[in-house]
Amino acid sequence: ARYACGAGADAILFTCSAFGPAIEAAARAVPVPVLKPNEAMFEQALAAGARLGLVATFEPSLAPMREELLAMAAARGRPVNLAECHVPHAMQRLAEGDAATHHRLVAEAVATLRDCDAVMLAQFSMAGAASLAREGTAAPVLTSPDCAVDALRAALATATP
Repeated sequence: ARYACGAGADAILFTCSAFGPAIEAAARAVPVPVLKPNEAMFEQALAAGARLGLVATFEPSLAPMREELLAMAAARGRPVNLAECHVPHAMQRLAEGDAATHHRLVAEAVATLRDCDAVMLAQFSMAGAASLAREGTAAPVLTSPDCAVDALRAALATATP
């Protein structure tokens, strides 16, 4: 983080949530906005309501993301009803270069989540499926990269030069 600041970064977005405590330490060590990968997406989801969906193509990511989201909700005194969905084989299809099938599988999974105030796509690699996923639900479909960019733009707009 110090290197990034020294190189002229105006903000830092970490893209792997496995480094939570290190990200928090980095945020304390530098004078620029620092975001965890899912922080802004969770904020937007909690602002949308209590009935949330979380879709992942990498099943082991569900538990830590659930814990992080529920901790954030508890800290804000917000109840959450979380529906989770793993999309088997989608990650493999994307790794094989078949983005169209990946996106279709993710969109089909999102469409199964009913009565959600917002649906979150769990990994950065799923962001490409967001447009197609939005066609199958009335709920906002949130991605970590899009939400993070929005949050960093807002932070930079209000930052003192």
